Amino acid sequence: MSDYKKTIGIEVHCELKTNTKMFSTSTNGYQMVANKNICAIDLAYPGTLPIVNKYAVELALKAALLLNCKINKTMHFDRKNYFYPDLPKGYQITQARTPIGVDGYVEIEVNGIKKQIGIHDIHIEEDTAKSIHKDDKSYLDFNRAGVPLIEIVTKPDMTSSEEAMAYLEKLKEILFYANVSDCKMEEGSMRCDVNVSISKDDNLGIRTETKNIGSISSVGLAINVEAKRQEEVLESGGIIKEETRRFDEKAEKTILMRVKESGNDYRYFPEADIPYLVLTDEFIEDTKATIPVMPDTRRKIYRENNISDINIEKIIQDKAISDYLLNFNNINLKIASNLLLGDIRAYLNKTGKTIEETTLTIEKFKTVVNKLDSGEIPNKVFKDILVDLLETNKSFEEIIKDNNIETISDTSSLLEVVTTVLDNNEANIIEYKNGHDRVLKFLMGQIMKETKGSANPALVNKILLEEIEKR
Repeated sequence: MSDYKKTIGIEVHCELKTNTKMFSTSTNGYQMVANKNICAIDLAYPGTLPIVNKYAVELALKAALLLNCKINKTMHFDRKNYFYPDLPKGYQITQARTPIGVDGYVEIEVNGIKKQIGIHDIHIEEDTAKSIHKDDKSYLDFNRAGVPLIEIVTKPDMTSSEEAMAYLEKLKEILFYANVSDCKMEEGSMRCDVNVSISKDDNLGIRTETKNIGSISSVGLAINVEAKRQEEVLESGGIIKEETRRFDEKAEKTILMRVKESGNDYRYFPEADIPYLVLTDEFIEDTKATIPVMPDTRRKIYRENNISDINIEKIIQDKAISDYLLNFNNINLKIASNLLLGDIRAYLNKTGKTIEETTLTIEKFKTVVNKLDSGEIPNKVFKDILVDLLETNKSFEEIIKDNNIETISDTSSLLEVVTTVLDNNEANIIEYKNGHDRVLKFLMGQIMKETKGSANPALVNKILLEEIEKR
């Protein structure tokens, strides 16, 4: 085991879920036909002036609040000067001195241990154009130029690749549930830069930055690969240089891109064409009011309703199902979640529909869950009427009637079936009385088979236990 300790910090660029760009009215949809969503402002024509997208500021504020940041109520934009083909103005409009949020944190859990990862700051900026390299030529797509971003910079609080991946998973979950961003790393709307240093003592080593890693699992791999590279350099008598690198996933190694720029190289100065922004208390409170129920709160609700941890995570990963479940509070959520994660999701996957595109109204679903919970209908009946529930506007009662479904709840009729089953399975009765509870499930199955699944399960169970006790 290595004597070196890792110190890790992460910078995340996350595109905001707006209709238009940060400083122009061009559509925020850079994945459309190249160079279609552009205007004179995006291309930095002389004499054009930026206009701040208010909704982008609201989304950035929402993110800062959710990351437990202190809010800069008075802030301004700055020019970050560097010359590169994908930067039409020759500078990027960003927030260097007055980020919208500072000194926040995200709580993670790794191997049962909770830890707060500090957020140094979160600031608003515009994205660059996209460079496409093909053969011996390079192309530029300016659809992405000016797309609103937030950059979230952590403190160097992580010490392992596992913590880094847990942080990114939690951050992605928060931003996605809050509708701040779609967080699609595979499409570039969430991009990660990782700073790694190693040391044998509490002094920080020289850090390197690995840029634009394409997935959370790749972040974990890149951290370990870069830490190993640094260790090999130090053990061979070399020194670590502050530099920018990229991660080659196929070769599983980091590759030098350039010597790291310092802050002075960017020659930051205030953006003269945008006045100071003042976030009023009313604006902040109105933004807080738009924050939905977040995943950790939902997890607490689900646990209190006896949903298994495995199913809880399945629900959280499917936001549409999780949102749908929020409509209910006085029903058996365990039964509801089982239906949604089972037959209903199978139907949705098969048809390509969302739950909102079905006819499963809140009232109809509530009725079904309550009927199953009370034992008035068996699960087989639910399976038989599933398509009608999801594709017709009929009420539950109308569906039951139209399908000629009758649930046997007559005690005398069920007693006769139960007696017959017990007479034919006397050995199982003895086994049950000797403590083998699983036999009860077998006997229930035999009764349901005799009644073709139409018996009231709760009533059958009651009669069955009573009759076994008599023998």
